[in-house]
Amino acid sequence: MRDVSAVPKRRRTKLLLGGVCAVAIAVSSVALTTFAHADLTGPTGTTLKAAAERSGRYFGAAMGADRLSDSGFLTIANREFDMMTAVNEMKPDATEPQRGQFNFTNGDRIYNWAVQHGMRVRGHTLAWHAQQPWFWGSLSGSALRQAMIDHINGVMGHYKGKLAYWDVVNEAFAEDGSRRNSNLQQTGNDWIEVAFRTARNADPSVKLCYNDYNIENWSYGKTQGVYRMIQDFKSRGVPIDCVGLQTHFTGGSSLPSNFQTTLSSFAALGVDVALTEVDVTNSSTTQYAGLTQACMNVPRCVGITTWGIRDSDSWRGSENPLLFDRNSNPKPAYTSVLNALNAATTTVPGTSTSPSAPVSTSPSAPVSTSPSAPVSTSPSTPSGTGCTATYSTVNSWGGGYQGEVTVTNNGSSALGGWTVSLTLAGGQTLANIWNGINTGTSGRINVRNATYNGTVGANASTSFGFLVNGSTNTAPGTLSCTGS
Repeated sequence: MRDVSAVPKRRRTKLLLGGVCAVAIAVSSVALTTFAHADLTGPTGTTLKAAAERSGRYFGAAMGADRLSDSGFLTIANREFDMMTAVNEMKPDATEPQRGQFNFTNGDRIYNWAVQHGMRVRGHTLAWHAQQPWFWGSLSGSALRQAMIDHINGVMGHYKGKLAYWDVVNEAFAEDGSRRNSNLQQTGNDWIEVAFRTARNADPSVKLCYNDYNIENWSYGKTQGVYRMIQDFKSRGVPIDCVGLQTHFTGGSSLPSNFQTTLSSFAALGVDVALTEVDVTNSSTTQYAGLTQACMNVPRCVGITTWGIRDSDSWRGSENPLLFDRNSNPKPAYTSVLNALNAATTTVPGTSTSPSAPVSTSPSAPVSTSPSAPVSTSPSTPSGTGCTATYSTVNSWGGGYQGEVTVTNNGSSALGGWTVSLTLAGGQTLANIWNGINTGTSGRINVRNATYNGTVGANASTSFGFLVNGSTNTAPGTLSCTGS
């Protein structure tokens, strides 16, 4: 995630192209459907999933349980996508609200809808420094380690044999390539390995993934840190099957020129790669086409997932970052992605051979469901010198919230940089930040621009987001913005 912060298969099914009949076969506890060989010289795909399936890949999206009553969302999802990820409903705080007492209501609702519409489901996520069960905050050391193990066993036991992938660990690295200083990291440097070994024992059939953001640029410290961990895990037999690159791009030149090198370098370690939470500022057609083409050029890049479907679904909604507009119409970026998918080579992901057809899993038996409440937002509009900072709550839950600050240049000349200051409420701590760099303390936060979004033209704007943990969802106060 970036969710609040977003894949393919040990077993792969082949998709029907051109009206060929399907023959169903059962494998273990997951039903698979095998179709006739894909013909990449035949008609091109007219939907994202059909175009991706021509080369054995998938095209997915993320949804919250609140979208289950949104007919516009569901219509597009059913037509265009063949993989689904729950935005928040399978995260630790949602699935284990009380110690040892699990709640899968909303996760199951999403799962059931997806499989009933012929989709596979990606589990997101099992171990993360944010959105943790509240009681993890009172634990440390071996007690916290055991709570993590119990959580993984409980959640994976419920979904055993049903999911295509699990993001076992999410966002465990700092920007310089070192381990993020979290309560889980403080239980010992082997906690990620323990999480993956626990996950493999809990469900031998699902693919196990590490997922993170800002690991798209091959020369970046964080990318190299994750690469070294995967390299170490593969050399020692730690079970890991895939790496998810969230791919949150912010306009301009944020699609790295070496993005394909990053994908192929991870894949060379013997893991699949996937783009798991894709969104791009203003839906840049060149960046969407470029990231899609990079995936298509790497045989082990198994698929792409956008974090939402329409701009109105996005956690970055003010940036209009998705492939469909608020009226459910496809945008020019949609066409650029569709064309790149249809231009893919005949190589099946994970192999060096031509496809015997794309992959898709038929639904397992649905699980029981019950309704959920929609997510609310709340705005705030402070001001500063040279620029204006506007705050809004994008998402909130029992132990924290996701906020977004829009920085607007209210001057007549371009800004060369900006800094936003804000104060968190008592008992709150900053868990994560993106599209900006925090230089403040836990209570008073000073966020300066990242390297790629410091220049803001007259009357133009940019934004950054953050996650806060704490006992209240009180919005930050005393915002100010200073431009340079």
